[in-house]
Order: sequence, then structure tokens, then C-alpha cells
Amino acid sequence: MPRIPPITGEADVAPEYHYIVDQVMAVFGALRGPFSMLLHSPKLAEKVLPLVTFNREESVVDGRLRSLAVLATVREREAPYVWAAQVANARRNGLHEAAIDVLRARADPAALAAEERDIVLYARQLAQSNRIDQALFDRVLQRHGTKWLVELTAAASYYGMLCGVVNAFEVPPPPDGDRFAA
Repeated sequence: MPRIPPITGEADVAPEYHYIVDQVMAVFGALRGPFSMLLHSPKLAEKVLPLVTFNREESVVDGRLRSLAVLATVREREAPYVWAAQVANARRNGLHEAAIDVLRARADPAALAAEERDIVLYARQLAQSNRIDQALFDRVLQRHGTKWLVELTAAASYYGMLCGVVNAFEVPPPPDGDRFAA
């Protein structure tokens, strides 16, 4: 049970913010997870929401590789709600089960392709220390370029922020969602 009541509809916010609830509903189809907490500050939710659509529709980072970085970040931040939501998204984006299994178990990514391994290591380092080893940074930058790396870093960091929200307020994962390894 969350530490504060989740926002579940327009009735839970002042009338002047109903349009923000409608915007969240248009993006997600429901009020749940991080946005059920962020809507306690409707203007904050309104400012954060465009990052969802940017990552989904405008980012130069393709969905499969972005999902890899997101899941690596989420697993490091130990956020069961965001993990459950993003595993389904990663599968839709074409991320293979072997990579998901490595991330779920926090296993060594050595068996992954070099590009995938570097993205996992990059996201893990960012989540763990807010720093990236220079050699790793250089490899990813050389492979993908500056704009791509900026957008990957921002996406991973954005999902790290969402992890903080759901963890602080103890938002439980959906009962049928994917779980971390025991």
C-alpha cells in the first residue's frame, strides 16, 4: 500500500488541474505508478510528462537500446513497480529475453553483444556512482555520437528519478508484473 493515497482521477485534484490528469490519461490510459504520486503536484506532473512522449516518439535512441539502459538503471535502483512496467515495454521494443534475464539477476553482462554490454555497464555506473569510466564513455560515444549519448543518459536518469518516486512512496508493482530474481 502506498504511503500516501494515489491520485486515481480528476476528483482527486483541484478542477483547474483536471486538464493535467487528462494529459496523463492520454499518454498512459490510466493513472498508476509514478504519475499517481506526481499528480499530488499537478504542475510538476505536467512538466515531467513530456519526457515520456519524447523518449517514446522523438529520441534518436532506438527503443530496444533505450529499454536496455532503462532496465539496467531500474534494476540498480531496485524499483519493482518501474521494473514491471518497463519489462513489458522492453519486450515490445524488441529487447531479447537473455538481456532481460541478465538485468533481472544483476548478472555479468559479458555474454551480451559488445554494444549491449557497454550500455548495461554505462547505465549501471551512472546509477551506482553518477560517474562513467572514461574508456567506457569513449566507446559508447564513438559508437553512437554525442546527441545519442546525451539522450541515452537523460533517459536512464529520468527513469532513475521515477524509481525514486515509486520507492519513496512505496508504490507496489502490479500483481501480474515481472519480478526481480530472488
